Order: sequence, then C-alpha cells, then structure tokens
Amino acid sequence: MKLKAIALEDNDSLRTLIYGILKDRGYEVHAFSEPFLSPLCHDYEFPCPEGHICPNIIITDIDMPNMTGFEFIEYQKSKGCKTQHIGIMSGSWTNENIKHAKRLACHMFNKPFKIGEIKKLLDECEKKLDRNSKLIDMQTVVN
Repeated sequence: MKLKAIALEDNDSLRTLIYGILKDRGYEVHAFSEPFLSPLCHDYEFPCPEGHICPNIIITDIDMPNMTGFEFIEYQKSKGCKTQHIGIMSGSWTNENIKHAKRLACHMFNKPFKIGEIKKLLDECEKKLDRNSKLIDMQTVVN
C-alpha cells in the first residue's frame, strides 16, 4: 500500500523540504502553501467514501494565510476526516497552542525543525498505521 500525505506550509523552502522528505520515504505527497488550495478544504461533500481515508498523515504549520493549521484540522474532523496522524509545527508555541494541539491529538514540533524530527514522526506514525485502511485516489480529489 502506498502511503499518502498532505503537507501544508506557506514557506516555500520548508514546504519543499517536507515534500522531499515524504517523497523520499515513498509517500504520495500533495503539498500546498495554504489550506484553501488543498482540495480537502472545499465545501463539497467529504470525498472519502465509507471505510476510506484520504491521507495517512497530515503535516501542517499553525500560522498560514486565510486559515490556521488548527482551523484546517478542526474543519477536516468536522467533515468526518479519518486521517490517522497529524503533525503540527510552529516557531512560537504558546501554552494555549500546546493545549489545543494536544486536544486535537497532534504531534507537535518546533520550527526550525531538524530533518530527523520529521523522520522520527514518520517512524512513529508508520508503526501505528492501520495497513488495512483503504485510501482514496488523491488524484481524483486534486483534479
């Protein structure tokens, strides 16, 4: 099963880095500079049929144009998103943000991050993945 990931980061260099790390690990990656560019953030009916998930993992920045990473995650969950793992990053964690990330069951890491931190997150997530989950064809959603 090919693993799938969504990366949301408004900084071009960081988004390219995260994309490369995921791609090197064999993920099908869809990277966007802001949540509204992601097809998962549109108002149409949630595209995942019953028993399916979109990505195995979402990695998002907190502070992005038009919608925060938290708002994106909450929006996805409100639509029934079943993504198994979410990583969220920030260059300035506040106590309130830490509590919010914990409530949403997100793995937190600081920016600037070390490549090893992303790889460690992926290692942890990949050990816990439900390999029997059916993934939708993200190309269908993206196009």
